[in-house]
Amino acid sequence: MDELLAVIAELGLELHPDRVRVVASKIEGLGSVKQFALVRPAFGPNADKLLIAKFGTAWRGTDLMSPRDVAAALRGASATAVEQEHRGSVELTWTGPASGQVPIRHTEQVLKEVINAAQRRLFIVSFVAYQVNSISKALVDAVARGVQIDVLLESSSAHGGKVDHDSAADMRKAVPSARLFAWSAHDHGAVDQYPGVVHAKCAVADGQIAFITSANLTSAAMERNMELGVLVKGGNLPEELHNHLEALIATKILEPVPSGP
Repeated sequence: MDELLAVIAELGLELHPDRVRVVASKIEGLGSVKQFALVRPAFGPNADKLLIAKFGTAWRGTDLMSPRDVAAALRGASATAVEQEHRGSVELTWTGPASGQVPIRHTEQVLKEVINAAQRRLFIVSFVAYQVNSISKALVDAVARGVQIDVLLESSSAHGGKVDHDSAADMRKAVPSARLFAWSAHDHGAVDQYPGVVHAKCAVADGQIAFITSANLTSAAMERNMELGVLVKGGNLPEELHNHLEALIATKILEPVPSGP
């Protein structure tokens, strides 16, 4: 029975809840597992045929679960999958020497995943940005999909910031349609204090997936430095982060970077 429950759990993850309701209703109406073939069309034309076959085989291998029991288990698995999606998942990312103690994914790989996942809007924050061709290409591809890209960067020293390199100019050249923002000079603190800088680094797509990292958008950060981050999928955090960044624009704490020198 453990094998059957494992397959039911997998179906709960793979199938849309609406599809699960249809399948469970069909299963509930069966007299026994011998009639399983009658349920196959309910899975739909795009369902994983191997997984469905595995489901049927596992159910035939046990006589401990009636059609009503299997239908109830499938509904429960689907409800659990939906709840897990709402709660979200968190994954560790790391660039640098491996310890072998935990599974890790490299910063560049995860950042590209977030960019590639964006369908409507993408917000990226970094202290600096330069010499990352693979990321630039992913951003250009996102623009081609119709994604609105917003980028917050630290201003160059020539524009009142604390970094020599003009990352905004590089970003504008690589992704001309991106909206570029800088921290308003009027919001950096008292004139007799060291001004704050944009030291946050993150990327958030569609309010659904967020990458929070120590890494700047540079080749050194993507390939050579020790960099640590977390990838958050689902839950409230990605939407809260995206709303926060957009609110900073709405309140003019972040201001558009003017084009030109």
